[in-house]
Amino acid sequence: MGPCAVGHGEPDRPRPDAARRVHPAERQNELLRYDIKRALAHCYAPKNTDWALVEVPAQQFIAIDGHGDPNTSADYARAVEALYAVAYTVKFTSRQALGKDFVVGPLEGLWWSDDPEVFVTRAKDSWNWRMLISQPDWVTEDLVDEARRSALAKKRLPAITDIRWVTLHEGTSAQLLHVGPYDDEGPALARLHHEYLAANNLRMVGDHHEIYLSDPRRTPPARLRTILRQPVRAAG
Repeated sequence: MGPCAVGHGEPDRPRPDAARRVHPAERQNELLRYDIKRALAHCYAPKNTDWALVEVPAQQFIAIDGHGDPNTSADYARAVEALYAVAYTVKFTSRQALGKDFVVGPLEGLWWSDDPEVFVTRAKDSWNWRMLISQPDWVTEDLVDEARRSALAKKRLPAITDIRWVTLHEGTSAQLLHVGPYDDEGPALARLHHEYLAANNLRMVGDHHEIYLSDPRRTPPARLRTILRQPVRAAG
């Protein structure tokens, strides 16, 4: 569906101009940091560009809900900004209080509507969304509550009060890597709805899930990388 380009803080990635020698100890620290993209590579680093099944384990997230077109909704932009504010506060709190560091995960979104065809037709005003950022298994609900209070005191973003800790267990899911503009996802979703599910005796359960691997502020639309995922179960 596609996140809008809002100022959500710098992601944990090397800067292009960071052409410097990295001390071995710093490199070791980088490798020791928990990174969801490495820990669950089959879920966060797929290579397949057509639908295939994957087993998704139970995970925990910080989340915020809303409704409407993510490209035009001010509420969406405020929600994503607040989500990142809390995500980085959780990271810093974990590192300082627990001595455990991690890479802030990519932005993810659950999308749903009474009529799933609105995602194929791109009727964005009819979309409901829940934006997510995954959390390591040692992050507790209490730690998230503490981070939310700290972020609210520092950033004073009202949407922070709507962020909560949630769990999600999708299990068997159809998944692919989409490369290109968000609005070009329609044909892949149409194949899922009208071909892949029937051919494999599957039915949809749960919400359409997207994982945004690229920063739309820095990546040309043709090179955006987005994981599309749909939890499924055997039909009948």
